[in-house]
Amino acid sequence: MRSSLLPSVALGALGALLATASGCRNVSRFSSKTGDHFEGDVVQGNFVRTGVADGARMCVTLDANRLQDAPGTLTTSDGRFKGTLLRPIPQIWHDPLSTLSFGEGRVQNLVYVATPVAPAGDTQDVMVFMSLMEEGGIEVRLVRGAPQVDAGTPAPGPVQAAPMFGIFTLDRRDGPCAF
Repeated sequence: MRSSLLPSVALGALGALLATASGCRNVSRFSSKTGDHFEGDVVQGNFVRTGVADGARMCVTLDANRLQDAPGTLTTSDGRFKGTLLRPIPQIWHDPLSTLSFGEGRVQNLVYVATPVAPAGDTQDVMVFMSLMEEGGIEVRLVRGAPQVDAGTPAPGPVQAAPMFGIFTLDRRDGPCAF
């Protein structure tokens, strides 16, 4: 009896080791349940924020079982995003960017694109870097453009939206988003 149990235990341990080594993580706990969401404030300080208002808040709904095709939506209190779909970039899932890792306490980092709905004329895509945090919250970075470094005349073409960089720290909240 004891000798037949040993191979089973060894195989189970090996499977757990391989799952950990391959980066296989269960992130289903990050899915928004019926009627809840993740919500929080933008990190204050101009050194980590541009193009995002001081008191901006964000709400995210997330389906952790659909991270590669329909991950969820984001809304901001300034009206720039209103139930905006997080759009996956299919090629990223086959690229080393899908294993992006930075900072401690992150279970998984994800990269998406979202298109603002307002203010008028500010509808150029924004990169969304989402970190699923070990403690159960979500950290979201909105990134678009960079400051013009030369004083030359801008290239002809569509008007470029202003650069944006903002970090939001979100926690799970009951009920729908208030804004």
